[in-house]
Amino acid sequence: MTKHIWTAVALAAMAWSAQAAEPIKIGVSGPFTGGSSSMGVSMRDGVRLAAEEINKAGGVLGRQLLLVERDDEAKNERGVQIAQELINKEKVVATVGYINTGVALASQRFYQDAKIPVMNNVATGSAITLQFKSAPENYIFRNSAHDSIQAPMIVEEAITKRGFKKVAILADSTNYGQLGRADLEAALKLKGITPVAIEKFNIKDVDMTAQLLKAKEAGAEAVLTYGIGPELAQIANGMTKLGWKVPMIGSWTLSMANYIDNAGPGGEGARMPQTFIQEPTTPKRQSFIINYLRTFNPKNSRIDSPVSAAQGYDSVYLLAAAIKQAGGTEGPKIKAALEDLKTPVEGVVTTYNKPFSKADHEAITANIPVMGEVKGQRVVYAYPEDFKKASEVRVKDVNAKGAIEQKKRQ
Repeated sequence: MTKHIWTAVALAAMAWSAQAAEPIKIGVSGPFTGGSSSMGVSMRDGVRLAAEEINKAGGVLGRQLLLVERDDEAKNERGVQIAQELINKEKVVATVGYINTGVALASQRFYQDAKIPVMNNVATGSAITLQFKSAPENYIFRNSAHDSIQAPMIVEEAITKRGFKKVAILADSTNYGQLGRADLEAALKLKGITPVAIEKFNIKDVDMTAQLLKAKEAGAEAVLTYGIGPELAQIANGMTKLGWKVPMIGSWTLSMANYIDNAGPGGEGARMPQTFIQEPTTPKRQSFIINYLRTFNPKNSRIDSPVSAAQGYDSVYLLAAAIKQAGGTEGPKIKAALEDLKTPVEGVVTTYNKPFSKADHEAITANIPVMGEVKGQRVVYAYPEDFKKASEVRVKDVNAKGAIEQKKRQ
């Protein structure tokens, strides 16, 4: 009888061990083809790099992370299909990604209903983490700089730092472009400025002549943009064609490789907010850049979208920390852990010290992004003080989030 008891105990132990060894499935959703792919692929590769490091170090709770990757093609309907597949068929415990604001807003409701956390690591529409703000529990988090941070930075650069009085806004017709345009208009209004022209364009448009002529005829001294790489390049190329060159200042997407490469010399000088620039300003960033270049070997040793890669990488470490703290993979427990992370997470963008709370699901604060500039076919720091700030940010961000904001206001 004793033998039977020990056999039962052994079988139970083996069953528990097998369950414990099952991988932890994390969804990865983004556009890996098409016009947004330089962001999507860079994000995915950053995610892969982080998962590989974590797995080599023993995984999380003794289990390996298994990435379930899907190409949403930057299409809302495809994002919806993927969300349902990852939840119902793949049984992911969380998902990272979303590059396009529209895809995020269309898709993340399924995770909200299933009580599975989403870590938006690139999409920046201000509404994303507020979509379910009125719900008792919000499962939507983000570690990218939302547009309510970026728009005031763009306006500060154009109006305060560079003294332009007449600016035009060119924004694409997507949710991303139009929500960003609204944020720009609000930020300009606070400075007492009304745009001299507000023009719209569609994804895949190749001729911006009509929009640019209206901006030029209105006397615009600078063009403020909200769009993605291929169309932004057409704006720069259109200016070159018209022989009209004024500064382009826009959202972080002016750093995309398919803007820089397609615009060529006409794209030089564009400025945009960046949470990460491909410079080894801290040991963590140096290690990340070396490992990324060695693993993925991008053209000209330039990450196509450094911001997307760094934020993708950090998103996995934030999730891993939450799962470890939760002691399991149940959605409500992971969410609760994210809202009260006990241990700082050293990332590439920053060191995250209590990045989230129940009321605040935004990890990036206004003091973190710096201004980048396209120079020599790469993005560099626009200002020496930003380079200095980036070198110090790792130290600054070990302070509590509120303390940093307070210090910034002083």
